[in-house]
Amino acid sequence: MLKGISPLITPELIKVLMEMGHSDEIVLADGNFPAASHAQRLIRCDGHSIPALLEALLPLFPLDQYVDKPAALMEVVPGDTAETPIWDTYADILQKHSGLAAPFEVVERFAFYERAQKAYAIIATGESALYANIMLKKGVITA
Repeated sequence: MLKGISPLITPELIKVLMEMGHSDEIVLADGNFPAASHAQRLIRCDGHSIPALLEALLPLFPLDQYVDKPAALMEVVPGDTAETPIWDTYADILQKHSGLAAPFEVVERFAFYERAQKAYAIIATGESALYANIMLKKGVITA
C-alpha cells in the first residue's frame, strides 16, 4: 500500500495507469460487460462499484483536455426501458475531479464494444447498474 492512494487501486491497475499515454482509453466495465473477451489488458476489480473506482482513479488520472468529451458512455439500446441514474453520479464525480460540466459522449452499443476492444485496458467491476460502462481518455500532466 502507498500513502494517498486508495486501496481500490490495485498494483496491476496503478501499473496500467502509469503505462498509458496521452489519448489512450480505459474502460470501467459493469458486471454485464464482456470484459474478458474484449480486453487487450484485463484488470479485475470484482466487488467494487464504478463510482467508487472513479473516486479513487480520477485524482491520479488526468482526462484529455484536448477533446470536447473525454468520457464515453454506452447508449441505451432503442426500445430498452432501462434508466441510467448512474450517469448523473458519474457527472458529479467527473465535475468534482476535472471541472467538466458535460464530459460525456454517448456511443451506440456495438460501436462502444468495438472501441473497447481498442482500449488500452478494461477494468472488470462488480457494478450492477445497467448501462454503467464508462470509457475515459487519458490526458497529459502539466507542470
